[in-house]
Amino acid sequence: MSARTGSDYLKGLRDRREIWIGHHKVTDVTDHPALRGAAQALASVFDLQHAAADDCLVPDPQTHEPINVSHLIPRSREDLRRRHRGLRRIAELSVGMLGRTPDYVNVTYAGFAGRHDEWAMHGNEEGAANLVRYQRRIAQSDLALTHAIVHPTIDKSLGDNPGAGVALHKVENTKHGIVVRGARTLATLAPFADEIAVYPGHPASVNADECALAFCIPVATPGLKLICRDSAAASGNRFDHPLSSRFDEQDAFVIFDDVEVPRDRIHINCNLAVYRKVMRTSWAPNILQQTMIRAQTKLEFAWGLATRMVESINGAQPPAQQLLGELWSYAELTRAAVAAAEDAAYDYGNGVWCPATGPLAALRALMPTWMPRATEIIRLLGSHNLLTAPSLSMIRNAELKPLLDRYLCGVDDVSAETRARIFRLAWDFAGTGLAGRNDQYERFYLASGARNQQIAHLTADRTRAFDLVERFLGEDVE
Repeated sequence: MSARTGSDYLKGLRDRREIWIGHHKVTDVTDHPALRGAAQALASVFDLQHAAADDCLVPDPQTHEPINVSHLIPRSREDLRRRHRGLRRIAELSVGMLGRTPDYVNVTYAGFAGRHDEWAMHGNEEGAANLVRYQRRIAQSDLALTHAIVHPTIDKSLGDNPGAGVALHKVENTKHGIVVRGARTLATLAPFADEIAVYPGHPASVNADECALAFCIPVATPGLKLICRDSAAASGNRFDHPLSSRFDEQDAFVIFDDVEVPRDRIHINCNLAVYRKVMRTSWAPNILQQTMIRAQTKLEFAWGLATRMVESINGAQPPAQQLLGELWSYAELTRAAVAAAEDAAYDYGNGVWCPATGPLAALRALMPTWMPRATEIIRLLGSHNLLTAPSLSMIRNAELKPLLDRYLCGVDDVSAETRARIFRLAWDFAGTGLAGRNDQYERFYLASGARNQQIAHLTADRTRAFDLVERFLGEDVE
């Protein structure tokens, strides 16, 4: 099998997976009212790769069948630019609202397989070989993966380690593999994934060998339970809920209730030394290309939406222009940083090329502030107008329509229907339940802004900055 269609993808979701929303066990994620909209949106991602094949598909290096470009292991700067075009098309489909489209984990595992030499350290040759074979499998089968790499928070005074019995850990060896028990979070996209990946978070917080695990298993594996948060999905038409009717990708708390992991799916088996090593070099710059292309797309959408909103009511006075300029600056700086990182790309080892770390690390540190600010700007610019956007049924009501056309239209030729579309879209982006979930998600996406700023400072190259300072500290004062 090569690149799947949306129909192929949806068919694969109809299995025996255990998904809980509220007190209901979901029997079919493709037909559940809280899930069907996002399932269809994800199916559109798979259809897109065929509709935009020139951007989204590349020949498999071994079989020459078409595979998604996110499976590409970059071997040059041109490979990164080629991947950029495909990642951008995928981000555009959801205007960046889907933070965990399958290309995220695809890119992750392409990077892992490319640096299999790191995974083979400290006696983990078998795990590294399993990982390389698995990456080939997800590329050829075009699987959608989620991941769960964070421990549950039980006692914050213990840091990131929840303690024995809660953290995911190995219980025993079996004839065919190992049995694991415990919990992980936060598995975004989990109800819509074919498989779930467990691998080290960064910085790795595991202190016991039995917790040093990495593996991938099907979501339908017996004993695997996905506990979903309250749904932010809205039913109904796309006029009233243009974003929340399709882009609630869901987040799940994952319980491994004595789950057996087959031996050939284990990538780290209680090897603390390799567990602490594998995320420290090429993972961040590799995956940050995908995440920041999505962020750029979302910020550009926010700027465009805010501009249309202001112009529809002739509200572009200087204070509004200032806010719009601020929003544009975030989008443009993101674009420029991604371009700079790709232009300065280099071989990170084993022939794997990744973008330069610096520009992307800066974005990673700032995005948890920029994204909520973008939402705030839209709410400030929209003011009470965000709460006076009639629904489609109101606009089509014969009694109401003439009144709405007169009193709730926009400037010049902006009709009441167009004005309502603009402001309902803005409200769905900035004010609904989905908007609140996305705001929280962006604040802690790839860890908090505070943690990322600390890491950025500690890992940054200080050579030139210190040279500039030393000129003054070392000069003759006589």
